[in-house]
Amino acid sequence: MKKPWSGRFREKTSKVVESFTESISFDYRLWKYDIEGSIAHTKMLAQQGIISKEDSEKIIEGLEGIAKEIETGKFRFRKELEDIHMNIEAALIRITGDAGKKLHTARSRNDQVALDLRLYLRSETKEILSLIKRFQKTLLHIATKHLHAVMPGYTHLQRAQPVLLSHHLLAYVEMLLRDMERFQDGLKRINKLPLGSCALAGTTFPIDRIYVAKLLGFDGISENSIDAVSDRDFAIEFLSNAAILIMHLSRLSEELILWSTEEFRLIELPDAFTTGSSIMPQKKNPDVAELIRGKAGRVYGNLLSLLTTMKSLPLSYNRDLQEDKQPVFDTVDTINSCLVVLNEMFPGIKFNAKRMYETAGDVYSTATDIAEYLVKKGLPFREAHETTGKIVLYCLKKGKKLEELTLKELNTFSKFIKNNIYSCLKAEESVKNKKSRGGTSPDEVKRQIRRLKKIVNSKE
Repeated sequence: MKKPWSGRFREKTSKVVESFTESISFDYRLWKYDIEGSIAHTKMLAQQGIISKEDSEKIIEGLEGIAKEIETGKFRFRKELEDIHMNIEAALIRITGDAGKKLHTARSRNDQVALDLRLYLRSETKEILSLIKRFQKTLLHIATKHLHAVMPGYTHLQRAQPVLLSHHLLAYVEMLLRDMERFQDGLKRINKLPLGSCALAGTTFPIDRIYVAKLLGFDGISENSIDAVSDRDFAIEFLSNAAILIMHLSRLSEELILWSTEEFRLIELPDAFTTGSSIMPQKKNPDVAELIRGKAGRVYGNLLSLLTTMKSLPLSYNRDLQEDKQPVFDTVDTINSCLVVLNEMFPGIKFNAKRMYETAGDVYSTATDIAEYLVKKGLPFREAHETTGKIVLYCLKKGKKLEELTLKELNTFSKFIKNNIYSCLKAEESVKNKKSRGGTSPDEVKRQIRRLKKIVNSKE
C-alpha cells in the first residue's frame, strides 16, 4: 500500500521495518479519540473556509461510518499503515475520495497523536477518579459498620497501641483522597489542546485553535508549537500519580495478606477472592492481594520507562515518543483492574473482632497510657516514660500483664499511682481516651467519618 510520504522515496519500505515501526497493534485503542479529534478539526477547517462545507460533511459522515465499523468489529486494521491515524485516514479516503485527502490539512501526526493521548488520558483519569471514590465509599461503609472494633495498632510491625479498626481503615481513605487530588490536579495539564501545532512550527493556514479547543472541551491551548508536539509531561505526571496510588493499594494489600495469616488471624478473606494450592489441599492463598502488591512493580517500571525515554530527547518530535503509549495503556489497565477487584473483595472480608480485641491489649500496649497518667499526676514526661519502662520490665520478669499488677506492686514504682490506674490499662478505655484531633477515640472517628463522607460525596 502506498505510504503517505512515498513521493520522497525511491524504494518501498522494508517489511521488517514495517513490522518494527508499527504501533497499530496497541494504539488502535485510541480510535475513538482520533475520530473525535478529526471531526473537530474538520469542522474548524470548514468554518475557516480552508475546505468546503460539502467536503466537511463528507469527511464527518465518513468518520462516523468508520467509528461504527470499529465498534461492531468490522473494521480491518492494517499493520502496513503503521498506526491508528493512518488506518483511519486511509479508510476515509477509500470511502470519500478526494474529500478525505483534505482532512490532514493544517495538522501533522505529531500534534494529532499528542491530541489523542490527551483525550484518552482525560477520559481515563475521570474513570480512575470514579473508581477511587467508589472504593472510598466502600471503606467508609465498612468503617462505620465496625466503628467500635478495637485492634492492635502497629509500629515497626510490632504491636504498639490499641486503635479502632475504623480508624485504621480511614487512614487509607485519606491516602486515596490525596490520590484523587493529584489526579484532579493533573487534569489541568492534560486538558490543553496541542492540535494546530502541526509538525512543530505551526501552519500558514488561518486555523482557529480556540474553536477546536471549545469543541473538544479543552480548557485552553498549548502556547508553544514546539513544546506541544514534544511534551509528554502530562503522561509522566499521570504515571507518577498512578505509581503513588498503586503504592497505597500495595500497602493495603500487604496488610490484608498479613492479617489473613494464621499468625495474625485478624481477618478471613472471601473464598471467591482467594485460591488454593495445586498440591496442599488445606491452603487458602491471598492471590488477589498478592497480585496487587506485585503489580506495583510494573506501574513503577512504566513510569521509569517513559522518564528514561524522555530524558535525552532533543526538541521537537522524535519517533522515540511512540514508546509513550504502552506504559500508559498498561498502567491504566492495571490501576483500573486493581481498584475494581479491591472494591469487589472488601465487602466480603470477615473481621475477627474477638481476635483483634484480644491482641490489642497484649504485649503491654497500654504502657503509654500509664506514662500519660503519671504526667497528669505531675511527673515530667521523660521521668514518667522511664518509670513505665521499669514497670514493663518488672512484668516481663514476673510473667505478668499490666492489669495483673496489684496496686501495692505499682506503688513500688511511683507513689502517684492510684486505683483509677486500672481504667487506663483496658484496651477499650485506652482507645476511648484518645480524643485529640485525628485520634482513635470513637467520637473522633465518627467525626472523621462524617468529614470524609462529606468530602467524597462532594466530588460527585
